[in-house]
Amino acid sequence: MIEETLLIAQLKNAQTKEKAFRELIKLYKERLYWHIRKIVISHDDADDVLQNTFIKIFKNIDSFKQDSKLFSWMYRIATNESITFINKRAKQKNVDITDYQHQLTSTLKSDDYFNGNEIQIILQKAIATLPEKQQLVFNMKYFDELKYTEISEILKTSVGALKASYFHAVKKIENYIKEQTN
Repeated sequence: MIEETLLIAQLKNAQTKEKAFRELIKLYKERLYWHIRKIVISHDDADDVLQNTFIKIFKNIDSFKQDSKLFSWMYRIATNESITFINKRAKQKNVDITDYQHQLTSTLKSDDYFNGNEIQIILQKAIATLPEKQQLVFNMKYFDELKYTEISEILKTSVGALKASYFHAVKKIENYIKEQTN
């Protein structure tokens, strides 16, 4: 916590901001990339969204109130940037967001940066069928192994609602996988 407080102070200081920001990128780039990647699916899109996320963090660090952890705040920015990106792309292609996500998951096999097997592709397709909030909660809990309290900070939702969302997401994913593998 002391390290985070020091980093935030350095980020908010004009003399140390750039150096501290490089440190911030080094610390969080990979975790944020994989969070974004689970939402936008494509490696190239994830890189673009990650860059936009860090630009927003850099521009808005002075308005960070420290009422949550720095990582939670950045995660929320990455989540919002990812959702905005997906919605914008779906609108450009004139398709429903769910249909757009299905299109994205169908390209996973040909993605040079995806090294998963068939069951992982089925899992990604199952996740794409979930409503947006359930997708986010499932990804954060299952893949990122975040605690409900952390997810609550990021999504600004009660722990009880998150547990319900996760439970429903797991049931839907289980049913989807059973249908696909039978």
